[in-house]
Amino acid sequence: MKRILFLVSCLLLTYSLCAVRPALKGSTYAVGFYNLENLFDTCHDAGKNDYEFLPDGTYQWTSEKYVNKLHNMARVLSEMGSDKQLAGCAAIGVAEVENAKCLTDLCNEAPLKARNFQFVHVEGPDQRGIDCALLYDPALFAVRNVALVPYIYRLPQDSMRASRGFLVVSGTLADEHVTIVVCHLPSRGASAYYREEGGRQLKVVKDSLLKDDPQVKLLIMGDMNDDPQDASMAQYLGAKRWQHEVGPTDLFNPFWNVLASGVGTLSFQGAWNLFDQIILSSSLINPKQGGLGYQTCEVFRRDYMIQQDGQYRGTTLRTHAGGRWLNGFSDHLPTIVYLKK
Repeated sequence: MKRILFLVSCLLLTYSLCAVRPALKGSTYAVGFYNLENLFDTCHDAGKNDYEFLPDGTYQWTSEKYVNKLHNMARVLSEMGSDKQLAGCAAIGVAEVENAKCLTDLCNEAPLKARNFQFVHVEGPDQRGIDCALLYDPALFAVRNVALVPYIYRLPQDSMRASRGFLVVSGTLADEHVTIVVCHLPSRGASAYYREEGGRQLKVVKDSLLKDDPQVKLLIMGDMNDDPQDASMAQYLGAKRWQHEVGPTDLFNPFWNVLASGVGTLSFQGAWNLFDQIILSSSLINPKQGGLGYQTCEVFRRDYMIQQDGQYRGTTLRTHAGGRWLNGFSDHLPTIVYLKK
């Protein structure tokens, strides 16, 4: 745990500011998250178990499929937030990306290149090779500093395991200090303990960031592999359901009530879950007068992202299903929060 505190403290020691467009009075800013569902290239990365996503692998992952996947992901990412903000999202956290090459190829897709989208990525230790990253519009969000805080396995039997860490990106949005933490907690193939441990470790990261700057505008986002009411989020991270419950060092999870209304980001056996969450610090819920503050949130959904017929009609249109390539998008839908200056 001391190692986590040390790494997070280091995050805030030095700043390398980039040029950013000044905030406009009354501006709305969109910030999102999207699990890209296995954005792999077609080459083997040494030391990684990426063999399924090779041309001779289980998914017969060819250049044609990879290029189509990039097109599909770029379409969604470029449209996210555009309903309420013509410029789209200022920043989007992403999960399940293999490496920096995939991110470079993604940002070179026409709709993202037109906005000069950049990315933040630190190669992590995940055994499959999937990482988290942050895409951002440099005209809206300026990166100050970056750190990858490791997810620590504590049980002796897990000493040889490795998973995604917590990508912590400090920056400037709307002339304010904003920090975004992007994560992807252990899957439901593991017991709830490992996601609860992720919630505990995220809380340590949050506490350290708030200790350094109590007014930082903090967003914790990711595929939590749990719903907002589950213990990892509600108890161990301590994200509240209602805004009036949020104290100075607390967190607010606006997607708790979204799921309660019947809206989710992924479906399983006919029921919707909402694993893809964006959780906000008190400084965004109770901003100082004129400051950047939370306005609303949504699950981003377009008809083209949804199965329109067949047995799975109404669920997410995935890249693969039942061993078949569907040329779809993801098994998750993206989420967005809107902030107002």
